[in-house]
Amino acid sequence: QSYTVSLCTLLHRRLLPPTARRAMKFNAAKSSARRTNRKAHFTAPSSVRRKLMSAPLSKDLRDKHNVRSMPIVKDDDVRVVRGAHKGRDGKVISVYRRKWVIHIEKITRDKANGQTIQIGVHPSNVCITKLKFTKDRQTILDRKRGGRDAKAQKGKHQ
Repeated sequence: QSYTVSLCTLLHRRLLPPTARRAMKFNAAKSSARRTNRKAHFTAPSSVRRKLMSAPLSKDLRDKHNVRSMPIVKDDDVRVVRGAHKGRDGKVISVYRRKWVIHIEKITRDKANGQTIQIGVHPSNVCITKLKFTKDRQTILDRKRGGRDAKAQKGKHQ
């Protein structure tokens, strides 16, 4: 009785050499399981969320600074590029890391009792149009730009 055997079956039965068994994954310390990655994402500390809550820079800022994205901070000017509020501009009034959202001035709604509340927008749905400059932010820009410039020079013949 002949039948075809899948690669997974061969790996499981250890019928392939050890090199073939290792080739399935690049880094044994990192998980590729969906549940593990989701748990790491949703239980991430604030310091990690800061980096995960990055937003891309607008075309002119990208050309000017040679940097693609930055962690979003209060007082950045942003434009919403996805969702129900697409096309609206405003200043970031708070970065709510616990809820994974930012609050933008003028993006609000009225509750039934008349109270006005902020609507949360995920940072991936906005682009930064004006950066709030601080000394630390300038250091980050310089570091990111340095890495990009080095990569650009690496491929060129002198």
